[in-house]
Amino acid sequence: MRQRDRVLQVWEAVNTERELDGVLAAVARLLAPVVNFQGIAIVTFDRSKGRPFALHIVGGPSKSQVPGHRIMPQPRPSIPYSGSDLEMKLQSGMPYSCPDLLAKDAWLPHEFRLASAGLRAYAAIPLTARGMNLGLAAFTRRAAQAFSADELALLAQVSRAIGIAVANALANEEIRKLRDQLQAENVALRSLLEQARGFEEIIGDAPALRAVLEAVQQVAPTDATVLVSGETGTGKELVARAIHNLSPRAQAPLITVNCAAIPATLIASELFGHERGAFTGATERRKGRFEQAHGGTLFLDEIGDLPIEVQVTLLRVLQERRFERLGGERSIGVDVRLITATNRDLAQEVKAGRFRSDLFYRLNVFPLRVPALRERPEDIAPLVAHFASKYGARFSRTITRIDRRSMRALESYAWPGNVRELENVVERGVILARNGILRVDLDELPGSSAAGNMPADLLAREREAIELALYNAKGRVSGPTGAAARLGIPASTLESRIKRLCIDKLKYRSRATSANSLAPARAGESLARRAEQ
Repeated sequence: MRQRDRVLQVWEAVNTERELDGVLAAVARLLAPVVNFQGIAIVTFDRSKGRPFALHIVGGPSKSQVPGHRIMPQPRPSIPYSGSDLEMKLQSGMPYSCPDLLAKDAWLPHEFRLASAGLRAYAAIPLTARGMNLGLAAFTRRAAQAFSADELALLAQVSRAIGIAVANALANEEIRKLRDQLQAENVALRSLLEQARGFEEIIGDAPALRAVLEAVQQVAPTDATVLVSGETGTGKELVARAIHNLSPRAQAPLITVNCAAIPATLIASELFGHERGAFTGATERRKGRFEQAHGGTLFLDEIGDLPIEVQVTLLRVLQERRFERLGGERSIGVDVRLITATNRDLAQEVKAGRFRSDLFYRLNVFPLRVPALRERPEDIAPLVAHFASKYGARFSRTITRIDRRSMRALESYAWPGNVRELENVVERGVILARNGILRVDLDELPGSSAAGNMPADLLAREREAIELALYNAKGRVSGPTGAAARLGIPASTLESRIKRLCIDKLKYRSRATSANSLAPARAGESLARRAEQ
C-alpha cells in the first residue's frame, strides 16, 4: 500500500473515533504492519510531568489515562525538556528518534517511564492541533533498534491526523473524569465540555478556518449578537451551533429559522406566533420561534431575505426584548441570544434599499466570515476521508482508499458549492465505489481539472481515441456497437467528454467503417485503461 493511501486511511480511521482508546488502537492497527513498534505513548508536557497520559500496547489491551504506576529507581540524571534536543526537534516540527535509551547519559522525564516499562528505543512525533502544541506521540520498541528515515517520514505524515484526533479524545477523557469527580458544574468544567462539543462537526485545521474557530471561542461566552457571513455551503449553521454549544445557554434550546424558506406572508407568524382567530386558518394559539427559543439561542439563516416590514418588527424586538403575537394585545418578554447568517453582502443590500441600515448595525455587532472551501484546500483531504467514512457506514460500504487522480481533481476544483457540494460528490462516489476504491466522475465537476489535470499530449490522445471510436461506430455513442462500448466507458461519461472536447459526433454518422478500424479499437483500449487509473 502506498504511503499516501496509508495516511488517508489513518485520517479516515481517527475521524470515526471519539475515545482515546479507539484512536490509538486505530493508529496501531494501520501503522504496525509497516512500522515496527510495540506501543504508542501520548505525553503531554504541561500536565503529565513525564507520565504518559495514555498508552496503547500493540496486540494487547489499551490503558487510557494511565494511573501513576510504580517508578523504577532513577539510574540516570534527569534533564528538563527546556533546551533539550527533543524540544528543538519538536519546535521545528521534526520527529525525534532515540535508538537506545540505555546509551544515553541522562534522561528526559518521560524516558524514566519508558525505561521502567522495559522499552529501549522510541520515535517522538510532535502533536499539534488548532495552533496548540499538545505534546508528543512516542512510538516505542523493546529492542535497541533505530527508526529508519522512511519510517520517521511516514509517522510525521500521520502526526497531523493523530494530533487533531488526540486533541478531541483528550478533551472528552478529561471531561468524563471531571464529571465523575464533581457534582456541581462550574464555569471551567462547562468551558471544557462545550469546547469538546462545539467543534466536533467542523472538520479542518487550515489557518483561515482556525481564525474563525478562535473568534467563536471569544464571542461564545458573551450574549453579543453575531452575524455569520459566507458563501452557500460553507457551514454557517455549524458555526452558529458551535457558538451556542460553547455559550452559557448551551443547555437551553437552539431554534433555527431559514428566512428564505418561509413565504413572506407567514414569516411574522413563524417568528412571533399568533393568537386563535388572528387570520383565516388560525384555529388555535401558536407560539413563535422567539418564544420557543426563550433562554436559549435563535438562529436566523438567510437574514437578507427577511421582508422589510418584518425587519421593522425584528428591530423593535432587539431593542425592547418584547413583542406581541399576531392578533394579540399582551406584550411578551423574551430572553434570546440572536445569531444571523447570510450569503449576501448586507452592506450593499442597505445601499440598494433592500435592508434597513438600523437593523444591519444591530445585527453586525460581531461579524464572522466563514472561508470558502477554495480558501482552505488543505482541509479537502480530511473532509473527503470524513465523508467517505460517514457514507460508507450509512451505505454499508467499506472505503479503503481514494483514487489518486480523483483526489488531485478534488483538491484543485474551485468548489462553488463549498463543503456541501464536496459532501454530495463524495456521497455519490461512495454509492458507485467498487472494490473499496472511491472514484469521482471528473465530468461531474463542471470546469474542473478533469481536463486541467491532464497534460496536453494526453488530451490530444483522448480526443483521437474518441474520434476514432465514433468513426468506427458511425457516430453512435451508446449500444453494444457504439463508441462507448468500444472504449469501455459508460455512454453518459463519453457524452460528457465529447461535449467538453467540442467533438462533432454527427459528422461520423454518414461514414462507412474504415479498414483502419483496429486502430481506434486499440486507442479505445488505451483510453479505457487510463479511465481505470
